[in-house]
Amino acid sequence: MFTTTGSRGLYKAPLSKGLLLVLSGLTVMLTILPKYQGLFTYNLQAIANHQQVWRMMCGRLICLDLKDTFCSSLLIYNFRIFERRFGTRKFASFLLATWFLSALVDFLLAQAVISLFDYEVEELPAGLLSPVFSLFVPFYLSIPRVQVTQVLGHIPITNKSLVYIVGLQLLTSSPFMWLLAISGLISGGLYHCNVLWLQRLIFVPVWLSRMGRFILEPLFSGPQPSGETPLGMGATLDIQRQQRMELLDQQLLLAEFNQARRNIRQQPQTGLIDWARLFPSLRHRGQNQAPPQHDNQGPAHPFPQPQPPLLDNSPVAEEQVALLVEMGFSRIDALEALRASNNDINMATNFLLQH
Repeated sequence: MFTTTGSRGLYKAPLSKGLLLVLSGLTVMLTILPKYQGLFTYNLQAIANHQQVWRMMCGRLICLDLKDTFCSSLLIYNFRIFERRFGTRKFASFLLATWFLSALVDFLLAQAVISLFDYEVEELPAGLLSPVFSLFVPFYLSIPRVQVTQVLGHIPITNKSLVYIVGLQLLTSSPFMWLLAISGLISGGLYHCNVLWLQRLIFVPVWLSRMGRFILEPLFSGPQPSGETPLGMGATLDIQRQQRMELLDQQLLLAEFNQARRNIRQQPQTGLIDWARLFPSLRHRGQNQAPPQHDNQGPAHPFPQPQPPLLDNSPVAEEQVALLVEMGFSRIDALEALRASNNDINMATNFLLQH
């Protein structure tokens, strides 16, 4: 029930597919050959006291527990949505930055445990766990929450519930997994908020991205989904509904980006000609505009027609109406959905998707 990711599998997500295949395959090989598992343990004391820096690479990539591999693979498969939306290079930059940041935070948290509880953390669970936990930060902040159903009439089940359940299962798999979870959330929050310009300091270079595109992408690029028609819509109603939810997620992220961009760049124009009025933004053209009305009895009105009147006198937040209109819904439908849901944007979005 990973409804937030749509129905396209690993299409346009070569990095996610490579992580799933390579890391899972290495975990299976280490399970078959247990005598080599000692080389891939994430031993903090060996790194700090014996300068075994190579354990930072081996111990923080491959899981030694099949249950951790299974849960982290499910999460990587779900979080592939970020690679499809923002591109492989940005997705790889996020994983690389959180991998380095979480390595530093791991040692700081281990020292904090020694200071607070007088307990020395010698070994942590191995695997690409902290970067996986760091992906919960953009998942929580960027992916809209749409209610799917309710349990016992009071407990809401959304399109993100199963992801959090898998993350909780991974969190409880070992005693010190909480330390890696906190480390991942801290590093993910720092990079997502661009603290100290981390996004400019730690990133995948363009030349490395191009090299991976020509060498690795042909090996791990997923095939185009066979359940889609040539027009791009799914062949079944379930696939079409999932694709529509995915398109809604993309439109919501685009609307948030445009809003942040307007807040940063909105400045009074000092030129003699108002170019914004002569050439309006493309977002305000298209299906949300009313078709022109031709009147044979008189000339056309030189001024734009006013917005359609409200259906009733109940108050509706204009910001929420504008957000739904930017997603592609008409103003009248957005007003009806917001009034029916008592101005709850999540319920209104769910109402518009189902009708």
